Amino acid sequence: MNVLIADKFSQNGLARLEQAGFDVTADNDLKDESLNQAVAETQADVLVVRSTRVTAETLEAGQLRLVVRAGAGYNTIDVEAARKGGVYVSNCPGTNSVAVAEIAFGLVLSLDRRISDNVAALRKGLWNKREFSKSRGLYGRTLGIVGVGSVGKEMIPRARAFGMLVVGWSRSLTPAIAGELGIEFKRSPVSVAATSDVVSVHLALNDGTRNMINEEFFDAMRPGAFFINTSRAEVVDEVALGRAVQEKEIRAGLDVFDGEPSGGVGEIDSGLFKLDGVIGTHHIGASTDQAQDAVADETCRIIVEFDKTGHPPNVVWE
Repeated sequence: MNVLIADKFSQNGLARLEQAGFDVTADNDLKDESLNQAVAETQADVLVVRSTRVTAETLEAGQLRLVVRAGAGYNTIDVEAARKGGVYVSNCPGTNSVAVAEIAFGLVLSLDRRISDNVAALRKGLWNKREFSKSRGLYGRTLGIVGVGSVGKEMIPRARAFGMLVVGWSRSLTPAIAGELGIEFKRSPVSVAATSDVVSVHLALNDGTRNMINEEFFDAMRPGAFFINTSRAEVVDEVALGRAVQEKEIRAGLDVFDGEPSGGVGEIDSGLFKLDGVIGTHHIGASTDQAQDAVADETCRIIVEFDKTGHPPNVVWE
């Protein structure tokens, strides 16, 4: 079976696939037409991607039978076209939860202590202890989690370690489950926004969550509160977020945002990062070595199982 890997992938994972007898082609730079051409030339049965977009044209370029998203979200894959064409799409849910929770908390700390502003000033040769000594601190504050899935649940013990209270909402969360997790149940995202000093969003992208974090949500947030998004850009109305930053002094830490380049390098033109109080990272939430090894292990498991049975685990369109 031929496997085409179109993104960065763990060397351990590559070795495991080769040892299993698969014909593996790996090229980190494939996208758009070059990806379609590679699918055709390699006659790949399986395509593995991370951030690379998989269009209907890609799915029809060769003889693909399975696309594996080496991560949790699969909004960069045309799942409907895959379903219609009989191409399985599988993902690796939960494998990078710890890594994403770590960067989410890194953004919280950076906002509270203005770490990125400190570094920028030092690099310019400036010393401003008087300004940067101002901080509210996290102890005793309330963290609100919107989306208490695998990543959201990883946020809970980290918040407790900093002495924070935790409230949360998810479609699947009930008062009983919230009690087991040791958090306070909220009946809506707006209720989370209204009662939190820090809001962290961990939603999968679907028709029900697109633009869920909207003007009503930001209107409910406390003035000066922190907003963290490490899930998907499309769940947030960025115009409403920008207005909240300017009018309510909301401070935002973003690992995802509209207009991200599809490749590993590029340029951005986001008005959000021109606003005081907004910091960000380069969609690297799941990019630790630990997370990528875990993702590679799950990807290999999916491919091996598919080879054995003809049906992969974690199919997203059935």
